[in-house]
Amino acid sequence: MGRAFVYVILGGGVAAGYAALEFSKRGVPPGELCIISEEPVPPYERPALSKGFLLPEAPARLPSFHTCVGANEERLTPKWYKEHGIELVLNTRVKSADVRRKTLITATGETISFKILIIATGARALKLEEFGVEGSNAENVCYLRDLNDATRLVEVMQSRMAGNAVVIGGGYIGMECAASLVINGLKVTMVFPEAHCMARLFTPKIAEFYESYYEAKGVRFVKGNVLTSFENDSEGKIKGVILKDGTRLPADLVVVGIGIRPNTELFGGQLTLEKGGIKVNARMQTPSNASIYAIGDVATFPVKLFGSNRRLEHVDSARRSARHAVSAILSPDKTGEFDYLPFFYSRVFALSWQFYGDNVGEVAHFGDFAGGRFGAYWVDKGRLVGSFYEGGNREEYVVIAEATRVRPEVADLDELGRLGLEFAFRFARKEDPLPPPEVVAPVNASQGGDTSSVVVAGRPVYGWHASAGVLVAASIAGFAYWYGWRRRRW
Repeated sequence: MGRAFVYVILGGGVAAGYAALEFSKRGVPPGELCIISEEPVPPYERPALSKGFLLPEAPARLPSFHTCVGANEERLTPKWYKEHGIELVLNTRVKSADVRRKTLITATGETISFKILIIATGARALKLEEFGVEGSNAENVCYLRDLNDATRLVEVMQSRMAGNAVVIGGGYIGMECAASLVINGLKVTMVFPEAHCMARLFTPKIAEFYESYYEAKGVRFVKGNVLTSFENDSEGKIKGVILKDGTRLPADLVVVGIGIRPNTELFGGQLTLEKGGIKVNARMQTPSNASIYAIGDVATFPVKLFGSNRRLEHVDSARRSARHAVSAILSPDKTGEFDYLPFFYSRVFALSWQFYGDNVGEVAHFGDFAGGRFGAYWVDKGRLVGSFYEGGNREEYVVIAEATRVRPEVADLDELGRLGLEFAFRFARKEDPLPPPEVVAPVNASQGGDTSSVVVAGRPVYGWHASAGVLVAASIAGFAYWYGWRRRRW
């Protein structure tokens, strides 16, 4: 026995929820769409798990953060799916897939067939055992990827208040969990092999600010070192971690955040894999099978801004790729290429930063690091390719996103750093900041600007150039600002 659907979304993460909403908006008839998920609940906003879910007071709990409230849209509760005729197949693992025959086989042996498949399987947390370290099964070792992980982390955390917590990993999960652990009253030590935190994104100068801020909150950093083994008590619980240099750290709780691995195993040998994910075109469609699409963390797609394929691990990419895939499926003649501006953000303690573009090339820092309002521009091959800003407001985030999308030529890195946000605001004011490099272009002194030469070179960018990406940039930055300040408990 089996079931058949026109559209099947495999996976129950953020991307699945946003795809479901887009299908509904476009009028898909009841009974044609199915979501298969290993989780026991409908899709939810995963960022809540490392933020509001871990708070000691008024923590976020379902149904408050079901998708798609993260984009200020409908909350898709179980009732919503039922009312819209969308089948939820929860607590269900798919053990095999045949893309040629268009069938999925569940762990219970049920066959689910489809005409169109959207792969939204996301990624799983890397385990210590994959790096030769045993002990992940101890009751006080926690990961954080899904609702079950978050629930378990809260239970362990609450049972070890005022104890010692060791966070393994200095990336997104490590930084956000460390902040939550401190807020809950634990003594926190972070351990990671890199020279500074958030090494995949932060420059040493940016990292220095956040590390100093964390240290003022009581967090200790052990950098350039790795976990090699655990020390257990008579009951098998972890009581200490042993590092490569022999250092022993007392531990009542260990949180591991050492990266993720895309869930592609079902499709190995059937679909093209690239950069760890499933390769798709600019319509999120697999080139090897026109009936198969991939979205979110599992998809490797063309980033037009950089002329190369990327696999991005962030909620904004999941949301937008989901919407675009559904548009491409239901309105192929009206759907262009997915023109995505890579966007990342985070909030810890009272801090909030946003990043747009790519962090390659040379860096120009700017702003007030001591005052917590600072940023950086990345310039590669003479063009602005990335922007970062901490402590900004909505207008500031919009303009740096806009400037990054335009990718203007940059002739003088020092001048770029001196101008800082003013560089981006010149685009917003529809000024002409791009004269040829040999021409000195004075700034109108009546506007209070500096009268030295401007920073950029090449052909002018007029208003229509700058506004080409303003709607997308504004929506991204506007959402993130709202998400960060209006929904702080998440």
